[in-house]
Amino acid sequence: MNGLVLVSAKIPLLVLAVAEARGVSRNELAAAVGVSLDELAKPDARVPLEAELALWSEAARRTGEPLIGLRAAQAWRPGQLDVFEYVCRSAGTLRGATERAVRYNRLLHDIAEFRLEESGDQAHVVHRFRGELKGPTREAAEFTLASVLLASRQWTGIPSLRARRVAFMHLESEGLDELRAFFGTKDIELGAPEGRLVLDRSLLDLPLVAADPGLCAILERHADALLAELPKVEGFGVRFRELVAEELRRGGNPTVASVAKRLHMSERSLHRRLASEGTSFRDEVESLRRGLALRYLEESRLQVGEIAFLLGYSEPRAFHRAFKSWTGETPGTYRARLHQSAS
Repeated sequence: MNGLVLVSAKIPLLVLAVAEARGVSRNELAAAVGVSLDELAKPDARVPLEAELALWSEAARRTGEPLIGLRAAQAWRPGQLDVFEYVCRSAGTLRGATERAVRYNRLLHDIAEFRLEESGDQAHVVHRFRGELKGPTREAAEFTLASVLLASRQWTGIPSLRARRVAFMHLESEGLDELRAFFGTKDIELGAPEGRLVLDRSLLDLPLVAADPGLCAILERHADALLAELPKVEGFGVRFRELVAEELRRGGNPTVASVAKRLHMSERSLHRRLASEGTSFRDEVESLRRGLALRYLEESRLQVGEIAFLLGYSEPRAFHRAFKSWTGETPGTYRARLHQSAS
């Protein structure tokens, strides 16, 4: 059901530069994940999401740097994100910049999205992948939220700006003390359902040093035109997978009835729509469940029994059977092989 999801080449180029500065061959790293340096160098180039995520993971492995996402954010320089960056930093306030990041992030990524939530004295910048279970890799997630905070510091001219709380979907804790120091908070949650950067709400009213309402309006028109040129990725398939993924992430067991209700359609119509796209409810749920199982098994802190529960299985034996049908291995064998290859 998923079409080809693309992301801007600007981030892969930054990853390659950071890895190269740490002694990793740019050519070899690009070849290892199947991306072409010539293609990346083209204006407005976009690459498959799978290649970008693989690039992050491979760069971390080859450099031996678990915090390469943070390193890439720290290496980011003004202007590298082109129109997206300029339209954000020319806004009047940090709230205006964040609202434009929410609106125009599609220029950088087909399915990653930002959401701004304001509650009480807190402002939450939420980051996630639409309709996907696995979400960004650790490296990509840390790069994203670190970049949001760095941009906020640069654009307001306040280098001491701190987060109140940070949440990541991944469970890896290596380098956690350095992340706490960078974000300026001890409150970092791991294994969250989505990425989240929590700031003092009052910071949203801070003026930006490069605020220029006239220029911002011109850039908005240009950014809107660029958005209009991108192929659409919205639609039934994305929304369906988003709803199923949401229920699975919460440890639930999605049913045709529950998903059809949220899609405002009958169960029969949902079955027909899925059949017209060459799939079925069961196949889609199993596909999403498999993706989440693979992500959880990469995390050493979760026991297999806990993973079975999180995926909505009544008991671990059912999860073992399902996993073996997907991969030909038991969950324990798969995890052991992952750890062996990483050592």
